[in-house]
Amino acid sequence: MKWETFAHEADVGVRGIGATRAEAFAGAALAMTAVITDPAKVGAGETAHIECSAPDDELLLLDWLNALIYEMATRKLLFSRFEVNIDDHHLTATAWGEPVDVARHQPAAEIKGASFCELKVARLPDGQWLAQCVVDV
Repeated sequence: MKWETFAHEADVGVRGIGATRAEAFAGAALAMTAVITDPAKVGAGETAHIECSAPDDELLLLDWLNALIYEMATRKLLFSRFEVNIDDHHLTATAWGEPVDVARHQPAAEIKGASFCELKVARLPDGQWLAQCVVDV
């Protein structure tokens, strides 16, 4: 699984690439953590279980990322590890993380939501999966 962020005007793009859609979705989630802090600084002592369904892959990615954003905002957590399962357009996942520690994590931004901008879930020519969108910061 590979992840990266990319610049997009005043916001930030997140991108995951993996052998499966599930790996690409997990990579996009890890890239989202990287917008806030270095994921290597985030422990994995607490879990969040997430389940969502959507009519297509792109909307499923938005629902997944926005569910994580909701968990981060309401539980004051950051996540560093993700186990994602996708069956058709139904996602079940576990995210592992820990409470935000401002001194240690030094959060660089607060993510408000995942957007339709640059939204794409597709199989690449090499067979890998891509999952990306822009998140509002």
